[in-house]
Amino acid sequence: MKKLSIAFIAAVTAFTFQACHSNKDSKATADSLNKAADPSKTDTSKMAMPVTVEQDDAKFAVKAAAGGMAEVMLGKLAQDKGSTPVKDFAGMMVKDHSQANDELMTLAKSKNIALPTVLDKDMQKNFDDLDKKAGPDFDKAYVKLMVDDHKEDVKEFDKATQKLKDPDLKAFAVKTLPVLKMHLASISKIDSTMKKK
Repeated sequence: MKKLSIAFIAAVTAFTFQACHSNKDSKATADSLNKAADPSKTDTSKMAMPVTVEQDDAKFAVKAAAGGMAEVMLGKLAQDKGSTPVKDFAGMMVKDHSQANDELMTLAKSKNIALPTVLDKDMQKNFDDLDKKAGPDFDKAYVKLMVDDHKEDVKEFDKATQKLKDPDLKAFAVKTLPVLKMHLASISKIDSTMKKK
């Protein structure tokens, strides 16, 4: 295995420290690391492990990882605080997104893509706001967040299936898109039922 350059080790160390100990956006930091490791814009003779995909593909991986991590954390929260249909949906979120996250992490590692390790600022705010709610207020807020988030996810993954250049990332997007569509249909049904009450 190739040895990492001192600069790359310093960047990864700084990223890890920054992600764990500050309010910096972990997703933006991962994007910056990937941009710095872009072999088309960096002197690769000084870098042992450049990113092996185009920047748009790396950005997709970062965004997908950030979203997947948020789905798991929010799902765990909803398993604790939600009503039965919300808990059931949240359990599916934890299971499906944990599986997808593991697959994406393995894929990203093979392509030297840095992924976020903590929630980005927006999702952390959503988590904190949800954590303050209880009962029907929690259910309503969680369901709305999941409907909005899955609409965006389906749009992003659909676009990725057409635009990604890396065949492995593209295959991941193609495999994950039907799961996201199923999640959207499930949460939309829960939303519709809640609105009728």
